[in-house]
Amino acid sequence: MPIVSLHRGDPLVDGRQSERAMLVRRGVQRLMGAMRISLLPEMALDSGRRADLAGLTEKGDVVIVEIKSSIEDFRVDRKWPIYRLHCDRLYFATHPGVPLDIFPEDCGLILSDGYGAEILREAPEHRLAGSTRKVMTLRFARAAADRLQAAEWAANPYLTGPPPEAG
Repeated sequence: MPIVSLHRGDPLVDGRQSERAMLVRRGVQRLMGAMRISLLPEMALDSGRRADLAGLTEKGDVVIVEIKSSIEDFRVDRKWPIYRLHCDRLYFATHPGVPLDIFPEDCGLILSDGYGAEILREAPEHRLAGSTRKVMTLRFARAAADRLQAAEWAANPYLTGPPPEAG
């Protein structure tokens, strides 16, 4: 299911995330933007999972940020180890109300208050194979282009009817 919904007031929000998770996301997006890392929320991976935030650095490194808004959110979600197969660096991001000692030491850790964020622990690097990097880069580019087109279609009164199918 795409992040872009053409039937809502805001075509860039799909409504699956809690308000707390959206605040964490906003802070992380501000931090990563300042670091010149381009991000896409809810990016589908070829494993069938969705990364909360997938990013590309200026050098082409792939970053994934998994947002956890509570202890329970972390405990029930055990799909995150699969994300390592799709990125050079894996981070968890949370807010000050979640104990930081629950997060694995072998992942990066970001603390966000919704207005900004700070990397508390840098993520260890796990370099992707060239073929996986190409797949992820193309997936990122196509998702970004498809979302931009869908948002434009939803916002432009001169574009009527359903948007073109993504190829």
